[in-house]
Amino acid sequence: MEGRRAIGWAARDTSGLLSPYSFNLRKTGPEDVVLKVLYCGIDHTDLHQMRNEIPSTIYPLVPGHEVVGEIAELGSEVKIFRVGDKVGVGCIIGSCGECSSCKSNKENYCTNKIFTVNGTYQDGTPTHGGFSSAMVVHQKFVVRIPEKLAPEQVAPLLCAGVTAYSPLKQFFNGSNKVLRVGILGLGGVGHLGVIIAKAMGHHVSVISSSGNKKEEALEYLGADSFLVSSDSAEMEAAAGSLDYILDTVPALHNIQACLSLLKIEGRLVIVGASPQPLQFIASDLIVGKKTIGGSFIGSMEETEELLEFWAEKGLTTMIEVAKMDYVNKAFERMERNDVRYRFVLDVAGSKLE
Repeated sequence: MEGRRAIGWAARDTSGLLSPYSFNLRKTGPEDVVLKVLYCGIDHTDLHQMRNEIPSTIYPLVPGHEVVGEIAELGSEVKIFRVGDKVGVGCIIGSCGECSSCKSNKENYCTNKIFTVNGTYQDGTPTHGGFSSAMVVHQKFVVRIPEKLAPEQVAPLLCAGVTAYSPLKQFFNGSNKVLRVGILGLGGVGHLGVIIAKAMGHHVSVISSSGNKKEEALEYLGADSFLVSSDSAEMEAAAGSLDYILDTVPALHNIQACLSLLKIEGRLVIVGASPQPLQFIASDLIVGKKTIGGSFIGSMEETEELLEFWAEKGLTTMIEVAKMDYVNKAFERMERNDVRYRFVLDVAGSKLE
């Protein structure tokens, strides 16, 4: 079906300000589903792309890659979904399907993946995200939402949640031993990392640049300890205490101070996309046989696992729901860390035009 119109909110230049924007959805293929967008999470990556801080932004840019929707239409070859199903869409909506990554259920590392936002379809048209009334997505990149989960609660799991889940799953690797993990940064990804790691049964230390979030980290999120990275005495006392650190900070920050917290052969994995280079002293890695690595979101399989895990454990996200006309203010507040812990846009309940 061609010519279907959608209404979204788009950035048109590096100011990053969003305003209403009308566009055509791509043609619906036999393995595609058409979604009515219900909710969409707000992520720091959206802001970086809106401002062209992660080059190169294609304007007009419709952000949103934590999309919860209801299936409105099915392609002729779609058999696993039904009209009316509640589903989720994350950061990617396509891949080559032929490379080793795709064939090993790691399509998030495919070099020809198509991003939900600021990507390009095979026909050359730009992709548009979930800050819009509707989307067309290939069925492989859609996940069913368990009935136990409220749709608005699911949105942050589709990027922030699986971004934390994938490396934490690899850290723990089914171990029955209680491991000690540090979560660096307590924002959208960080707070979910704390919840997931605790639900997996491990000891969790939150590492933050100030003590402002200590009470909520310990009392509301269930962390076992809290370290202020700017407090040299605290950091020295905790030296060599952690098996792993998950670095969730999406801005320029000091990772050097955190390396001393790792045990011998400890690992620091970066999932926060700082637009500026991070620095460390190589000898601190060498003498402790420590490693610094990265992890990019998660696979479709891991996203499905996370949603089932969330439902099974009865977990909840900490969100603030807002209408679309509040979106620019929401980004301002997110940038100054004034949200606990994730904004979710009520797209279906908003006046988009």
